[in-house]
Amino acid sequence: MLRAAFWLTALVFLPVGLFLYFLPPGAGTLLGVSPLWLARWAGGLLVAWGAFLLVASARPNGPSAFALAAGNLLTVAALVPPALRLADVLPSAVRALMLGVSLVLALLAVVGILTAPSPRSRP
Repeated sequence: MLRAAFWLTALVFLPVGLFLYFLPPGAGTLLGVSPLWLARWAGGLLVAWGAFLLVASARPNGPSAFALAAGNLLTVAALVPPALRLADVLPSAVRALMLGVSLVLALLAVVGILTAPSPRSRP
């Protein structure tokens, strides 16, 4: 189950990171992203995080499960306040996407925490 949490989380971060990294200028102005280099930097960071999750899924352990949960919860903490506060400014599709991704990441963080192997269970 923990491997599935890693893979599903990576499947969230990798496409979003690639989208942000290769964000066309027209989409940047639509989403209100300025300057564009910031979106590219964030996209690269998300791609790196997704790649880490794919590698960590090969041998999940307690520290990597904590990193999964911490990264997911930090992302949720970054996405939910603007989605709730800027309800009148954001397009409804973008707002729904932000809240949906936040819900999925929060659930995967809980799965990662609950299925993390304990240090005492290893020989």
